[in-house]
Amino acid sequence: MEIRQIFVGKEQYMPLLLLADEQEDMIARYLPRGELYVLGDPAQALCVVTDEGGVLELKNLAVAPPYQRQGLGRRMVEFVCERYRGRYHTLLVGTGEAPGNLTFYQRCGFTESHRVRNFFIDHYDHPIVEEGVRLRDMIYLRRAL
Repeated sequence: MEIRQIFVGKEQYMPLLLLADEQEDMIARYLPRGELYVLGDPAQALCVVTDEGGVLELKNLAVAPPYQRQGLGRRMVEFVCERYRGRYHTLLVGTGEAPGNLTFYQRCGFTESHRVRNFFIDHYDHPIVEEGVRLRDMIYLRRAL
């Protein structure tokens, strides 16, 4: 199954994008300038990466519910690392305090970089809860490319 880049019509993937970032106006901040990659047709997984001043950031990584826990998220991360190795030295990803997300990224080779205090409280119009945890801080993790 191939991973392809989407150049036009990125908004058609909004239902899947919303699985990883549940507020549309937050997605609208990075989707137009981000590079969107989709696995499968119809889409089983996707990710969006952006250039943040010489550092690559994984802004969205989502896997459709029927395909979760089958290695597709890890496959997308590895695809991004391979595709951008040599052009960037670091891949960043921001996530909340949900233990499952942190464990996933750590298993993909990421280590904690820094935190942005109260990010989810300050930037979202409603409480964000994952795995029973109300998200407050954005935890940034990094992986060398």
